[in-house]
Amino acid sequence: MARNVRGGAPGRKPWVQLAAAAAAGVFALIGVLGFIPGITTGYGDMTFAGHHSEARLLGLFQVSILHNALHLGFGLAGLVLARSVGGARVFLAGGGALYLGLWLYGFAIDRESAANFIPVNDADNWLHLVLGFGMLALGLLLSNQVGTGTRPDDPFDRP
Repeated sequence: MARNVRGGAPGRKPWVQLAAAAAAGVFALIGVLGFIPGITTGYGDMTFAGHHSEARLLGLFQVSILHNALHLGFGLAGLVLARSVGGARVFLAGGGALYLGLWLYGFAIDRESAANFIPVNDADNWLHLVLGFGMLALGLLLSNQVGTGTRPDDPFDRP
C-alpha cells in the first residue's frame, strides 16, 4: 500500500493527529461531564473556582466551573490543533509539559489556600502526572513518523 506525504495510508491522517484528536475529544468530553449532575457528585456544592468546591467528577476528581471550562477549552483547542501535524505535535507535547507543570503546582501549593483556585486534589494530581507523561510521550514519539513532510524538531507544518 502506498504511503502519502503525511506518513499514513492514502486518505488517512498520521498517528500524531489521530492521537491528538482522541486526547482532545476526551478533554472536551470531561469538561462537559463535569457539568452533569450525577456524573459529578456534590453538584450543588460546585463553586466557580477555589478549593471550597465540593463537586467531584465521578465522585473522585475535585472540579469547579473554572476547572470544567478549562478542560472544555483545552479539548476544543486540541481539536483545532489536531487538524495539522504541527498543531497535533504542539498540543500533545506542549499539553503534556503543561500538565506536568500543573502536577508540580498541585503538590507545591497549600490545598486549603487561595492558590488552589482551579481546584485540585490528590486524585487530580496523580491524573495530571499520567496525562503529562502520556501526552508528552505521544507528542514526541509520534512526531518521528516517517514521511510527515516536516522535520521531527519542527513543530509547524511547512509547504
